[in-house]
Amino acid sequence: MTDGIAELVTACPGSIISPPTGGPLNRIDAAIAIVVRGQKVLICQRKADDTFGNFWEFPGGKQEDGETLEQCLARELREELAIEARPIARLPVVEHDYPQMLIRLHPFICAHVSGEPEHLECQASRWIDPQQLTKFEFPPANEDLIRQTIAFLTTSELPSESP
Repeated sequence: MTDGIAELVTACPGSIISPPTGGPLNRIDAAIAIVVRGQKVLICQRKADDTFGNFWEFPGGKQEDGETLEQCLARELREELAIEARPIARLPVVEHDYPQMLIRLHPFICAHVSGEPEHLECQASRWIDPQQLTKFEFPPANEDLIRQTIAFLTTSELPSESP
């Protein structure tokens, strides 16, 4: 993430933020890309020295002011992995409260369009079967999202890889 906000957001890492001092916690909206290619889903591994280091996550990140969630997805995928994907479905919003901030994840099932993942903001990536998601360690905010993703991808017919 280019702005350094979302260590606790499920996206390839940015820089650590300090928790707010006093007053209400910040609410962060993040667009999450569940990128599908064939029958596989893309996950990224956070850099070892970041918050939740070595955990796995879906790419995505903090929505910038004036940016739609779809624009955020495209920007984050380009900045983090140098890939392009097309949103094809939305999953229910997932909210998670961390001590430092309150996170609202806006997950999208996305069809991979082009590019092979480059590890620009993460240390590794893998294309895995959706059922394998539970075998990887994800940040706590991802628990419901993983269940939703597996349910969606095992019961829905997805379009072909390219538009």
